Amino acid sequence: MVHSGSRGLGEAILRAHTHVRGAEGLRPADDDGRAYLERHDHAVAWAVSNRRLIAARFLAALGGEGERVLDVCHNSVTRSTIEALPCFLHRKGAAPSDVGPIVIPGSRGSMSHLVAPIGDLDASARSLAHGAGRRWTRGGARDRLRGRVRAEALRRTELGGRVICEDKDLLFEEAPQAYKDIDSVIDALLAAGLVAKIATLRPLITYKTRRS
Repeated sequence: MVHSGSRGLGEAILRAHTHVRGAEGLRPADDDGRAYLERHDHAVAWAVSNRRLIAARFLAALGGEGERVLDVCHNSVTRSTIEALPCFLHRKGAAPSDVGPIVIPGSRGSMSHLVAPIGDLDASARSLAHGAGRRWTRGGARDRLRGRVRAEALRRTELGGRVICEDKDLLFEEAPQAYKDIDSVIDALLAAGLVAKIATLRPLITYKTRRS
């Protein structure tokens, strides 16, 4: 699995808009509205390219081959139809349920789940949880864990996985303890009749960054 967005491009597009117009909305048929949506779509395409490049580099380093089977965006604006009404669907930290199976990740120290969306998609705005979600902010995770947990202990997980991360701040920020229980998230989706579980995935290696 590769997790990467537009590397700040999407945020820059939003900031450029709010700098000029504040919280004022845009009409999609107007020139400004069309221009914003074009920039949005460019950022989404850029994020797709980032994920492809990261995957290609890893496959090359491993001397292997691979085929992309899923690519999901969880921060976006898309044209949709909800309850027979055309609309723009804004997803922030939400995975689409109308593009086929998706992976709902846990953390580097817990399982992730491949699920198939089922049931009435409109009832959940054609969206699902995009992952376990954070229990603590990044700064909160650093403050809570430093002095209590050794950095070296965070380079191995309880599931036997290895973590490659030479940025100590990031090592603490992304610690498994900083995330919610993925099983409770999946159980809630199952109980609501929104998904069917296909497979469970165990992390073997988590690569964050090496210092340049």
